[in-house]
Amino acid sequence: MNSQNTSTMSVREHIGEVLRQIRRAQGSTLREVSAKAQVSLGYLSEIERGQKEASSEMLLSICTALGVPQSLVLREVSIRLAKIEHVMATSKAPQYAKALGKDEITLLS
Repeated sequence: MNSQNTSTMSVREHIGEVLRQIRRAQGSTLREVSAKAQVSLGYLSEIERGQKEASSEMLLSICTALGVPQSLVLREVSIRLAKIEHVMATSKAPQYAKALGKDEITLLS
């Protein structure tokens, strides 16, 4: 995990951390994933360290190389952010739903 406090991490840093955790859990090297994703090793390393922002196309390429859906990565990032932002409280649901133009919203539990 990043040495930085998770509450001060950017979305970019959370995405990088999740990608790195998935890669390591699979036992894949940066070199292997960068070759499959057709991205330079240095750039992938910077993405994982949260130093570079992955475009949506780049994220798709990396996720494909890792064999995981983008939704899995984005969901994990979303869960982490929701915990930090304390969005899980159901009392806050109506205001978020209204902001999205919906009558109700399902929050993570």
